[in-house]
Amino acid sequence: MTAGTPPRVDLRSHQHYISSCVEIAQQRLNGARSIAEIRSQENEFNLYPHLGDLEDPHQILEHDEHQDSTHCRDRAREAVAQGQILFEHAAAGEGTRLMLGAKYLINPARDLTVAKIARLMSQEAGKEITPSEVHSRLEYPPESLLPLALGTRHMLQLAFELEKLARELGEDPHLVLQRQHMLVIVGEEMFFQVLRDFYRWRFFGFRPEQVFFLAQKSYHGLSLQDGNFIYDPNSPRRLHNHGQMVMQQTMDQEIFWVSPVSHGQRNRLPSAAVGDWLQGFADKISYNIEDLEYLTAALDYPHLALVLELADQGYRMVMEVVANNPIKPQKGGMAAWDRNLGRDVMIESFQLGQLKNEEIRFLNRNFNHYPRPYAAWKQVKEHGLPMPIAVKDGYLYFQPVQGDINFLVPTAFIRRQVLRPIQNLKSPATLPLAINRLAAQDRQPGFKEFVARRSASQ
Repeated sequence: MTAGTPPRVDLRSHQHYISSCVEIAQQRLNGARSIAEIRSQENEFNLYPHLGDLEDPHQILEHDEHQDSTHCRDRAREAVAQGQILFEHAAAGEGTRLMLGAKYLINPARDLTVAKIARLMSQEAGKEITPSEVHSRLEYPPESLLPLALGTRHMLQLAFELEKLARELGEDPHLVLQRQHMLVIVGEEMFFQVLRDFYRWRFFGFRPEQVFFLAQKSYHGLSLQDGNFIYDPNSPRRLHNHGQMVMQQTMDQEIFWVSPVSHGQRNRLPSAAVGDWLQGFADKISYNIEDLEYLTAALDYPHLALVLELADQGYRMVMEVVANNPIKPQKGGMAAWDRNLGRDVMIESFQLGQLKNEEIRFLNRNFNHYPRPYAAWKQVKEHGLPMPIAVKDGYLYFQPVQGDINFLVPTAFIRRQVLRPIQNLKSPATLPLAINRLAAQDRQPGFKEFVARRSASQ
């Protein structure tokens, strides 16, 4: 069903993007007789082209964070304090596997009980998991947690650690927070709920003009009629995965900031202004809202020190490799050596054919760094990303992958000395781990007092 090289995705506007999706489907899937036929061959269409040339990765840098020089750590701390790091928070996912709605808005103290966790885990596992089994895995019950949504916790943790850094450096915490820049990516449908959260917390102490948002678009699916693909407004709207998120950042007028007194009016940036803005940063850290290690370590100075050194060596993307979750092996990016390319690569699991999740040994933590981020942004703007497909609800959608940026810019893969399993809030099976990590966040010395002070200033 394939015929030549498919057209490149067009990022001039959303309408151009949609049109190019139709063109890509028409050329790549030419000859398909039905969406059901495409669904039956989805794995084949998405296969990584060098699948037979893969082996265990060769060039992962093992980082001994205890061996970093004082100079390197000081450089990282100073870069953060001076606002040279762009903090990107990816929170647009639909959370379909978790079955609790948008992850940013999940408030475990309010939304979860031991009985509900047991019910969700049983539904996922296809067998009964009793409340007592769940209770045995919990250090504290959900209702004992601070009543904060996951996204609120995300922002508070960063502000909490920045204030701590300011005190350690003898600086004014307010000024350190005011220097920071961030990009918050949420789904279009949940934007105003997230914005209300920022209003309520007075932007968590950050300067509103430097808190930028991207409302990730969702799209209707494609249907197939008489051999022709059409963009079908009768189909459900869905996000086009996290790869579309980074492509949308390159479009004109998509990144914006909101004044705290403007009632949601969006002050949009031209694409050229976004490029100029990005050139001012030493690194962009792309956090994922589901990462649970973040809850007690938003600022990883040893890793940032290494990233800044790698930037000096010409790397423009740094991906951390972790072990898969032994309790519930998950899909995601797999690190491997590609003999054909002669380099390590990161490949999304749905491009790996019939490979099972438990066979993925080296998994992307999805906590990526983009040293000197303009370089990666420029490459995405010029070249776009590959466009894998997915059939959902009887319609065709695309699911480009953020990690495929590793094929566009020089990329380093790093791992810690002890290869820890991934800690993500991905599915009901990971809820007990998530509750324990949230409890660990609450127990940080001074965290509850910090939250109380911030709450009092609302």
